[in-house]
Amino acid sequence: MRPIQIAPSVLPADFSRLGQECAALEKAGVDRIQWDVMDGVFVPNLTFGPDVVAACRAHCTVLFEAHLMVVEPDPMLARWVEAGCELLIIHAESVRHLHRTLGAVRELGARAGVALNPATPVAAVEHVLDLVDLVLVMTVNPGFGGQAYIASMEPKVREVRRLADERGLDLDVEVD
Repeated sequence: MRPIQIAPSVLPADFSRLGQECAALEKAGVDRIQWDVMDGVFVPNLTFGPDVVAACRAHCTVLFEAHLMVVEPDPMLARWVEAGCELLIIHAESVRHLHRTLGAVRELGARAGVALNPATPVAAVEHVLDLVDLVLVMTVNPGFGGQAYIASMEPKVREVRRLADERGLDLDVEVD
């Protein structure tokens, strides 16, 4: 069994103290910090851009992952990597050519992840499992923190793990 990793989101943080909040998370021993990036289009909320992430990078060394809840993330991929995000998570539903986008993430030297909304079946990402380091199974509808957990997503988590194991793939399954 793979070890459980902790990757808290900065959404509940005090945005006026993000650098210090990130440093506190690192001191607490988290494995990585998740930046929930929202564009107000893919999801009905707006958060922050790569400049904010870059400013916080100076306060800690823990791995940063960007969960890109945005329409067509491709034009900004390099900016997120330059800001200090080592892992970029792309929503399968947000791009026209998922395979191409994940390849672009890798070409930038970052790790690639793919996210699935609750209504999206695992079949939507089966063809790219060999290109990703992580599959994020959403157990809430994206866009807002503090939502009720959708327990019916648990079989989806097991299905992703089963497919990865059957194919001998070394990837993490993340639950949000």
